[in-house]
Amino acid sequence: MSEDAATALSGVDEAAVRTALIEWYEADHRDYPWRRTEDPYEILVSEVMSQQTQLDRVVEAWAAFLDRWPAVADLAAADRADVVSFWTNHSLGYNNRAKYLHEAATQVVSEYDGTVPREPDELSELMGVGPYTANAVASFAFNNGDSVVDTNVKRVLHRAFAEIHNADDPDYETVANSLMPAGESRVWNNAIMELGGVACGKNPRCDEAGCPWREWCHAYQTGDFTAPDVPTQPDFEGSRRQFRGRIVSALGDDRELELDELGPTVRVDYAPDGQYGREWLRDLVSDLVDDGLVSVAERDGDTVVRLQK
Repeated sequence: MSEDAATALSGVDEAAVRTALIEWYEADHRDYPWRRTEDPYEILVSEVMSQQTQLDRVVEAWAAFLDRWPAVADLAAADRADVVSFWTNHSLGYNNRAKYLHEAATQVVSEYDGTVPREPDELSELMGVGPYTANAVASFAFNNGDSVVDTNVKRVLHRAFAEIHNADDPDYETVANSLMPAGESRVWNNAIMELGGVACGKNPRCDEAGCPWREWCHAYQTGDFTAPDVPTQPDFEGSRRQFRGRIVSALGDDRELELDELGPTVRVDYAPDGQYGREWLRDLVSDLVDDGLVSVAERDGDTVVRLQK
């Protein structure tokens, strides 16, 4: 930890702040199954599934995924189309994540002798694993990361500390790392994310959730609960993402369909020459081809679509 990080917050008893949060978390927290494992593969799966997906929806899918592919070698050996179909059937969204997770497993087997790397820099080399996910896996599997800083953590820090609240360009990472006890990224990151999830959401539940930071919290003391803008999820109903998911779902079980067979499964008002017709469908299919999720072939004058092997 740098000297600057060690003195990130002036006038704050950082030891008391961190102790209060960890004790609050350890006394009671949501019992997600991936919090009961230190297996890096299982944690990687949970982190990828949890991206922009509500955690309560992930629980069943995570257990079913690991039941089907219990080890990284099993996932690497799987047919990618099966993995993508699983993703779609469990409504996990963004099928690219399934493709990247499969490719990451293949990398672990081919480049790391089947052992998930423990260092964030190495984890970041895996397909689809960005700095945030790499740090989360290193933290939760190996207790070997920095403080996780996502939107929820930024909201917590912005509300809790006047220095962050009043800064034009807050240095969230420095503050978060100054608060995290050295060598305890596993419990700390679970704790601060829990705080953002159950006590300090968009609509804060300070007293109801027994927030452990009320004594120091700028927002609690002033009543100013403003926070950085939180990106909103685009509407799913009627979106391209929804129709892309329907295409992938329709092609499950190794099916291949011509465009005019596929179209009505994607939109009930599909009409080959209409607004939602072949050209509209070709555009969606083209996106999926670019993502490596489906393949197309011309056969007897018709375009045939299937999941990419």
